[in-house]
Amino acid sequence: MKKVLIANRGEIAVRIIRACHDMGLETVAVYSKADAEALHVLHADEAICIGNASATESYLKISNILSACEITGADAIHPGFGFLSENANFASICDSCGINFIGPSHETIALLGNKAEAKAIAKSAKCPIIPGSDGIVEDAKEGLEVAKKLGYPIFIKASAGGGGKGIRIAHDPDEFIRQFAAARTEAEVNFGNPDIYLEKMIIDPRHIEIQIIGDKHGNYVYLGERDCTIQRRRQKLIEETPSPVLTPSMRKKIGEAAIAVVKAANYHSVGTVEFLLDAKKNFYFMEVNTRIQVEHTITEELTGIDLVCEQIKIANGDKLSFKQRDVTFKGHVIQCRINAEDPSKNFAPSPGVLEFFIPPGGPHVRMDTACYSGYKVPPHYDSMIAKLIVHGKDREDAIRIAKRALREFHIGGVKTTIPFHQYMFENDNFLKNDYTINYIDQLVLDGCTFIPADYE
Repeated sequence: MKKVLIANRGEIAVRIIRACHDMGLETVAVYSKADAEALHVLHADEAICIGNASATESYLKISNILSACEITGADAIHPGFGFLSENANFASICDSCGINFIGPSHETIALLGNKAEAKAIAKSAKCPIIPGSDGIVEDAKEGLEVAKKLGYPIFIKASAGGGGKGIRIAHDPDEFIRQFAAARTEAEVNFGNPDIYLEKMIIDPRHIEIQIIGDKHGNYVYLGERDCTIQRRRQKLIEETPSPVLTPSMRKKIGEAAIAVVKAANYHSVGTVEFLLDAKKNFYFMEVNTRIQVEHTITEELTGIDLVCEQIKIANGDKLSFKQRDVTFKGHVIQCRINAEDPSKNFAPSPGVLEFFIPPGGPHVRMDTACYSGYKVPPHYDSMIAKLIVHGKDREDAIRIAKRALREFHIGGVKTTIPFHQYMFENDNFLKNDYTINYIDQLVLDGCTFIPADYE
């Protein structure tokens, strides 16, 4: 591996370019016409325009990305997250073209990308799973029979879904019939696959995920957990590690369960096994994300392990350079997703030109971003414009550092979620660790604007 093409944009493209340069690898950026002045284009050794602003005409256009590889002589592709990162067909085409896909094999992506199959693998690995249908549910009649046995409320899930999408909820048989039909249609439109499966809805859970890493030689390690419970409409807003609710013995148990799942799937690369934790602190398998995560940053800060570099080394055939006993955790780390959204208006998107962009700094603060003063935030993609990561000696210290960093963070020209995070770090329930996955959605329903009283 000598030259890596980054098939992505934004802060993750910048992050991957930095890792490649640290490893002495050349880089190729691809960009849409809307991203011609993006930071990843400026940082890479070479840059190729691959299409119009729409993702379907650029970052999802496999033929254009492969043409960029041929033009530049890139011998590897890093897909980042989102876009084509969990597309088994893309990984298979890369393999057939002799291009090193930096991620798991296309067979593993396909296997774990099917949520019903992934659940079956978890069950075979003796990992606790959420009670649900035995595979795909063919029609509403069969679904009603399964739902009656499980009891309401019921999750109706797209088998090929992910990222919080493709999920419907039914509280009774009449609602089930409506939502089942809607879920199949939504799954077909968004994922090209109408298959649906059912799960018993865990009431008010916590969202816990385990970072795993495995090489092509059969070595596996888990790198602790991330608590991603602060979400809006199943989209994560704040992540932290260690989780405030896990004990060391629980951490070991859930970590070993995650390893059992990925071993059973013959997984090699970095990846994340996601779980729900109920009120009695029982954990249940949800899914495996076969890519680097947005929130990989907090695991890096907690462990001192560069996950992107390790991911590239594994794709190159290297063995893991550390074992489970070598992994240590230091302090407490929190990540705030800074989105171009208006929290006072139900998080409405707020694209536009950044009249000024002054990021925070100082001790124990990390900023991952692709933005700068004068940059135009396009309306075509995800609204995240920065990730603010803070590292404290404990949770209280990390929150203090986060509050300091947020006060220093100044963005003009667009609305952002900075005031939301400032609100949360003064919120009694957050400070007392008394919240579940539905907490933010309930605050929205209650009319909360997420603007601190002293916010200017």
